[in-house]
Amino acid sequence: MSKAFRLSFATICALAIVTPAEAADADHGKDIAKRWCATCHLVESGQTKASDQAPPFSTFAKMPDFDQNKLAFLLLAPHPNMPTLSLNRTEVADLADYVRTLK
Repeated sequence: MSKAFRLSFATICALAIVTPAEAADADHGKDIAKRWCATCHLVESGQTKASDQAPPFSTFAKMPDFDQNKLAFLLLAPHPNMPTLSLNRTEVADLADYVRTLK
């Protein structure tokens, strides 16, 4: 098993553990989305400028299996045009919670 795979797997497992003390904060997630994601993705209604190469967050929100684990996987294995983001597990949970509000 490669070192990169083990590290990715360990990170996903760590992100999956969110205790009640770390309850997700959708407002903070929206701030993260606007700061880090809005250049490429449509992250909120009313946003008019984004890349046509990146899906809007509402697309992720409609995925039946979307949760913070799915988001963690997407962040750990980004496509070539997506920068690597260094978000901690609380920030990932907050961002996922915000995305779920877009259903």
